[in-house]
Amino acid sequence: MVEKARQRRLETHVSRRLPDFPWDKLTAYAATARAHPDGIVDLSVGTPVDPTPKVAQDALIAAADNPGYPVTIGKVETRQAIIDWMARTLGVTGPGLDGVLPVIGSKELIAGLALHLGVGAGDLVVFPQLAYPTYEVGAALVGARTLAADSLTAIGPEVPKILWINSPSNPSGKVLPVDHLKKVVDWCRQRGTILVSDECYIEMAWDTEHPPVSVLHPDVCGDSHDGILAVHSLSKRSNLAGYRCAFVAGDTALIGELLAVRKNLGLQMPGPQQIAMIAALDDDAHVAEQHARYAARRAKLREALERAGFRIDHSEASLYLWATRDEDCWATVAALAEQGILVAPGAFYGAAGHQHVRVAFTATDERVDAAVRRLA
Repeated sequence: MVEKARQRRLETHVSRRLPDFPWDKLTAYAATARAHPDGIVDLSVGTPVDPTPKVAQDALIAAADNPGYPVTIGKVETRQAIIDWMARTLGVTGPGLDGVLPVIGSKELIAGLALHLGVGAGDLVVFPQLAYPTYEVGAALVGARTLAADSLTAIGPEVPKILWINSPSNPSGKVLPVDHLKKVVDWCRQRGTILVSDECYIEMAWDTEHPPVSVLHPDVCGDSHDGILAVHSLSKRSNLAGYRCAFVAGDTALIGELLAVRKNLGLQMPGPQQIAMIAALDDDAHVAEQHARYAARRAKLREALERAGFRIDHSEASLYLWATRDEDCWATVAALAEQGILVAPGAFYGAAGHQHVRVAFTATDERVDAAVRRLA
């Protein structure tokens, strides 16, 4: 009884600091969907289901004998692979070995970034009106104030400590154009605000004439990365979610600050994962193959949703369709759960999403086909 009381006190203390974990609210709807005679089609969480590329598996196996501690800054070879990939794929040049840092999954980095960069109680953190919830979680951990805003004028005269942007967006798949990104960079530099760009879906573009561009591209930030960080993940593009392979790149001074804190906390990407990360970054073929798989699933689901009366907004990139029937998102979630299809309510990502649902196309071909039949 004493231990249970202590646990309740601890949970209450944590809940006062952090928002409710959103996915807990889907439990009842998941149970309804699982009761479908043909089983659940889970399109709620964008988790990879396809095999991890063999090139990454082989590299991990070859590196299995790894008895020593890894260093927090990462292997030179890992950082060089990141630099080479950014130059080859994104047209980003100039971060150098001191401007990149491997991390243990992008969510861990995002959640701890405000803390690690010295943001304190009462400071302001700004993120998009539709946003990955972990931006807010990271601010809440340090007692910072938050503002959801899509325009710089909406921020007002106060200077944020951190401003988050996310292109392609999770959940909406919206891509920010170069002119907008450049305007945000200039605004942040004029005020000394740290700009952090979440670019985890940058290789997952679909029907846009203007592909996603990194905030570190010279067309956006010029010949300097001062004041800017970009976050990248291999979870989606390489089916490495279970490996927890990600990195942050940009301003060498900010990377150095993160490194100093992370050294003290012992936050080190395991050595075998670093070797697998090198192999995955060096191989473009598996990314093209996975992109083609997702494109086919996306096309099937989009057509089925539109035939079923949904409108798809944005969704030009990322791994989601941002769908609406102009009704409360929870009503849509409930109706689809009755068909055995589980989706994420747009309200998880901010009040601006209250009439949308996020539909992931990361399920298997068989489950996507099942959803298409049910929607018909």
